[in-house]
Formats: sequence, C-alpha cells, structure tokens
Amino acid sequence: MAAETLADLLATGIAGRGVLVRCDLNVPLDESGAITDAGRIDASVPTLKALSDAGAKVVVTAHLGRPKGGPDPKYSLAPVAAALAERLGRHVALAGDVVGTDALARAEGLTDGDVLLLENIRFEPRETSKDEAERSALARELADLVGPDGAFVSDGFGVVHRKQASVYDVAKLLPNYAGTLVAAETKVLEQLAAAGDRPFAVVLGGSKVSDKLAVIENLATRADSVIIGGGMCFTFLAAQGYAVGTSLLEEDMVQTCRELLHTHGDVIHLPLDIVVADRFAADSPAQVVPSDAIPAGKMGLDIGPESVTRFATLLSNARTIFWNGPMGVFEFPAFSSGTRGVAEAIIAATGKGAFSVVGGGDSAAAVRLLGLPEDGFSHISTGGGASLEYLEGKTLPGLHVLA
Repeated sequence: MAAETLADLLATGIAGRGVLVRCDLNVPLDESGAITDAGRIDASVPTLKALSDAGAKVVVTAHLGRPKGGPDPKYSLAPVAAALAERLGRHVALAGDVVGTDALARAEGLTDGDVLLLENIRFEPRETSKDEAERSALARELADLVGPDGAFVSDGFGVVHRKQASVYDVAKLLPNYAGTLVAAETKVLEQLAAAGDRPFAVVLGGSKVSDKLAVIENLATRADSVIIGGGMCFTFLAAQGYAVGTSLLEEDMVQTCRELLHTHGDVIHLPLDIVVADRFAADSPAQVVPSDAIPAGKMGLDIGPESVTRFATLLSNARTIFWNGPMGVFEFPAFSSGTRGVAEAIIAATGKGAFSVVGGGDSAAAVRLLGLPEDGFSHISTGGGASLEYLEGKTLPGLHVLA
C-alpha cells in the first residue's frame, strides 16, 4: 500500500486543523447495553490519541450493529463514547446525529485537541447506499464538518472492504491518510499473503463453508496445511460420505467440498473426532465420538481431543500461521476445549518463532473470552471480513482509494 500515513499527516503540523477519522468501533454489547469486548476500541486509541495530542480537532465516525433505515437507540454509540473517553483520558462528546444540526454545532465548537464522536453512521441510509450520488452527498457533509483545510484518516480496518460513504467516498474529497491501525493491518496481511516463511498453516473454523470458500480455494494452493474445524467441518465430513446427525450442514455446498477434497486432499485436514450433544445448549451433556460415527440425533459442537492433538502436531513446525474462526461453540465451557487447544498450539508455535495472525471476528473474541494471552500471537486483526477478502486476493475499496 503506497498511501500516506498518519506520520505523514502529523509531520505537516495539524494543530487547529479538523481531522475526520473513520474508526471501527463496532463492539459487541450485552442485553443491558454494556460492552462485552472492547478490543476494537482499544485498537483505535493510538491514532486518536496521536491526533488529539498534536492539537487536531478530531471528528470520529463509526458504526455499531445493523440498524434498519434510521436511528435506533439500541445502536447508539453512547457506551462507546464513554469507553473511548476513559481510554483517551479526555472527554469525548457524542453528537446527537450524524451530519445534522447537533453534529454541525459541536464540530464548529471544537477547540484544539477536542474529540467529537458522531452518532452511528449507519443511522444515515446514504452511508451504505448503492447510489454513488447519495453516498457522495453524505461524504460531502462529513467533509464539511472538518472545514476546507481538513484531512481524512482511515483507521477502521474492519470496514475497508466496503464501498461506503465514510470509508470510500470521503477519501476522494479530502487529503487522505492511513491510520496506525490500517497501516499495521495491511503490512501484516501483505506478509501473510506472501507466505514467504514455510511451512504455512491455515486454520479455519466458524459456521459456514460458503463464507470462506474463496479463501479456502486461494490459500489451499499456497498453504502446506489447511486445518478445518467449527460448524463448517460437517459439510466436509458429509462430502466424505459420513453422517453428521443434526450438526450444522450446508447441503448445497457438499459437492463443492467434495471437489475441494479431491483437488486439495493432501493439504486439507479435517477433525478425527467430534464433541456432540443432544441440543445446542451450554448444559447439554457432551460426548466424544469419531468423526465418521456421529450418531443420528446428535449435534457436533466442538472438535475432539484427538483432533486437537493432530492439529497441534501440524502447527508445531509451522513458520507462518493464519487462524480465522473458532473450532467449536467456545462460548459454552463444555465445548470450548477445541478452540482453546488449537489456540494454545498456535501460541506455542509463535513462541518458537512462527509468525501468527488471528484473523479478527470470533477468533479474536475467543482469545479474550478464554483468557489467552493476546501477546502470544504475532498479530490479532480487528477485521475478520476485511482480512479474508484481502487473502482472497480481492481489491478492498477502502484501501484502494488511499493509494
């Protein structure tokens, strides 16, 4: 990526200038509205602090959840503003709208070093519009908030694969720069895509093969091993002719998985055993069965201990590792051992010098929920979907527009 960086912007002297920053603050909330994983907020702090400390008038735009068609109090960024203020050690004002009268008034009233968070950008339907003119109009209103000498910093890596007003269109209106997070994430993925240090191991989990088909097809040609667990493994097991009980199954993907196994069977590795239960519940009694003997009426919720041992062996000599997707329902303690075991194997390999990347999303959440050391991995990404699309070889609009 040849984009200018935050360091380039800071070198111009930005005291008193307005800077619009696109962050990814899309954190999970519990039913009470409390943040359950603040990883993305923490990752946004270095760029925001650097700008504030340099005297910029910082206007932050971000989204939370998927509100439908307009403002929804359930998706307000109020808890995010409070968490951000705590981490920055300064007040973070929250505008009552996106680009309306309150946002305009607050932006005009900013003094050097102030930080203003706009309300959820997806309360504005134009943000995700397929109509370029609509997106461009919103981008112009966002740019106006930072004035004629303003700048734009892209630091929401988790959204750079989206052609949206606050990610793509606004970068065409203002001098643009890659924030600390976007620059770091891109550098890591460039290194990972090159896979120069072999053996290269890929660990994929999560629920659906269809979500990760392109990355499997791309990486299976370059990786030395592709380890598959999570709900997606049952479609592969079905492709081998095994019964999978009531486990998650994408029937329309069985033939595709059969073809993948035929073409890349020497590289793709599936679980040897499965932890099954009668139902999807934390208190459902667990039982370990061979992968080719899942009983009718039973549901696979994790990979078994033999699988963990086999996968750990494959990972033990890897020099480059990419992990995206849990091995099971890690939120339920009885079905978390597979994810923990594989994660610990990656940590052990990292300790021996491997370059390891956790591809964001549920994998990053699992690391924190299971109490695993974040510094045990070389890098934990904030952008699951963006990371996957980058490794699929796709052009990411939010990065391309910066180049």
